[in-house]
Amino acid sequence: MTTSTLKIARPLSLALLIFAAPALAGCSVAENMVNGVVSEAQNQAGDAISEALGGAGVSTDGELPTGFPSDEIPVVGEVQGGGSAPDSTGWVVLTTLTADDFASAQAALEGAGYVSSAVNSDADSGFGTFTLAPYTVVLTVATDTDGKTTATYVVTTS
Repeated sequence: MTTSTLKIARPLSLALLIFAAPALAGCSVAENMVNGVVSEAQNQAGDAISEALGGAGVSTDGELPTGFPSDEIPVVGEVQGGGSAPDSTGWVVLTTLTADDFASAQAALEGAGYVSSAVNSDADSGFGTFTLAPYTVVLTVATDTDGKTTATYVVTTS
C-alpha cells in the first residue's frame, strides 16, 4: 500500500470498526459485549481519535461527517454519525434504517448514476460496491438480533 492509501485506510478502518461492529455482531452475548466496547469507544472517540489519526474526524452526533459530499452520494436512513479522513479523502457514515432497506439504499445510489458491483443481499443483510468517479461507496446493511437495521457507507475518492 502506498503512504497515501494508508493515510486513508487506517482512519476508515478504525471508523468502520467503531461504527459497524454492532451491525456485525452475531449473538446476543457477543453483541452486548461489542455494544459496550463500541459505546465506550464512541464516547471517548472525538478529539482523541482525530489527533491519533492525523486529523481524521469521528462523530456520533447524528450529523454527516465534515466534508461529506451529500449532493453526490445519497444516504438512506437516519444518520447516527460518521468519520472523515484528513483532507476529505474518505468518509464513513452510519445510518439506522426502519427495515432491511438494502434495496432502497442500492436503488438510491444507482439512481444517482453509481454502477454496482459485488452486490449480494438477503432478508437480513446486504453488501455492495458502487462507483461513480471520483467516488467509490462500499455499502453494508445488517439487521441485529434485536431487529435494528444499520447501514454503513464507506466512501473513498479515486
